[in-house]
Amino acid sequence: MSENENKDKLLEEEINSFRNTIGTADRSGNRKWVFAKKPSGKYFNYRSIVAYLLLAFLIITPFIKIGGNPLFKFDVINREFYIFSYPFFTSDFAIFAIGMVTTMVFIILFTVVYGRIFCGWICPQTIFLEMVFRRIEFWIDGDRNKQMKLAKQEWDEEKIRKRLLKWTIYAIISFIIANILFAWIIGIDALKELVVEGPIEHLSTFVGLLIFTGLFYFVFTWFREQACVLVCPYGRFQGVLIDKKTIIVAYDYKRGERTEGRARFKRGQDREAEGVGDCIDCNNCVVVCPTGIDIRNGTQLECVNCTACIDACDEVMTKINLPTGLIRYASEENIAEGKEFKFTPRMIAYTAILVILMGVLTSFLFIRSDVNSKFLREPGTDFKVVNETIITNQFQFMLENKTKNIEQMHFVLKSHPNGIIELVGLPTPILIQSGQLIEGKAIISIPLEDISSYKEKIEIEVLNEDNKVIDKYTTSFAAPFK
Repeated sequence: MSENENKDKLLEEEINSFRNTIGTADRSGNRKWVFAKKPSGKYFNYRSIVAYLLLAFLIITPFIKIGGNPLFKFDVINREFYIFSYPFFTSDFAIFAIGMVTTMVFIILFTVVYGRIFCGWICPQTIFLEMVFRRIEFWIDGDRNKQMKLAKQEWDEEKIRKRLLKWTIYAIISFIIANILFAWIIGIDALKELVVEGPIEHLSTFVGLLIFTGLFYFVFTWFREQACVLVCPYGRFQGVLIDKKTIIVAYDYKRGERTEGRARFKRGQDREAEGVGDCIDCNNCVVVCPTGIDIRNGTQLECVNCTACIDACDEVMTKINLPTGLIRYASEENIAEGKEFKFTPRMIAYTAILVILMGVLTSFLFIRSDVNSKFLREPGTDFKVVNETIITNQFQFMLENKTKNIEQMHFVLKSHPNGIIELVGLPTPILIQSGQLIEGKAIISIPLEDISSYKEKIEIEVLNEDNKVIDKYTTSFAAPFK
């Protein structure tokens, strides 16, 4: 092999090395610290608005209560859940299961159509890292070049001061994030008790708080983009789902390379006529990337669709009077065919399905009743005839209060007004606590003259202390043949 051929081979291997390594590690597997340039531009401004709205929602929501109930609460330990202030209990597992299936289908369809937009715009990891922690880093350490210089600098007074200041602020913010997380889990009232009564009175909760603080500190101070690249399953998942029609952050290689490839900018040059690509190889799209990749190499696992490269490229194109959009939201098919992005029938259909799924998921949260009741004839028993005019059946019943309040409840035989429901060993009305499940026995008596079938259908209503119907249950009542 000649020397030139050997150089060409080495160059080709270097160009394609991204396929065998990740942007945050070298070939030996050592960590390559990413020093991202401070982003700016149209998309970054949009992302900032979205991020701050989501951060406000995250912080404010635990303080919101409707009817005395928190807007959202996910207390897994005590099995207490609130969604839009509606309490949910373990008996609502079926709704949660359906909701999880619906959510998974939604994620799959969303990813097939829109790629990893969630990662770049909505993911809490991205929002906290890019909009909170990196901004503090830019404020203390400076932009990319200053950060790189500081990293190589000896541990002098300046470096120690900046590191201590940054790490202290990171620790405080991590502690605040952990408190917000706990407010979503245990509720803001329980969190206030922890603060007022002190950590000694709630030692286990406080230890958990410190553990999560340490975890957040570790992730946002050191692990950073590795969480997206190495840990998050969604990054691997999307690699299977994305196809040539999926909208991604893509480099227009046809325009950027043309026939002669990339070339440095020359004033007054007609690049299209000369077959030179519009990419001037300025590398701005690379240095601004928070995961350290070169988007010009195509779709990569590390890309979180944060749009930083779009803003960086558009800024350069504007300065040299070339059209923007060399890097843009597009599908591989759009790039290959030289077409602009537009909503296709497939995208419209999938989006419609996504809207329907969201409607289904929302409806599941609201269609369930506040009270769950069930009446089943007791196994091994048969009807009894009393005074040859009354038929009785023995039932087992279950009554669950899914409200946040203590309720007084009683039963009425709606289908047979002359019938009677007698509880065995329980008072009438039944006093039932929030979330409580009561099981018992009841004897239902119906006059023979009101029965038309040996398997009579009966409807039982559950009423509260205001005689308002809060649940209904239909079952069968055994009777003699007529």
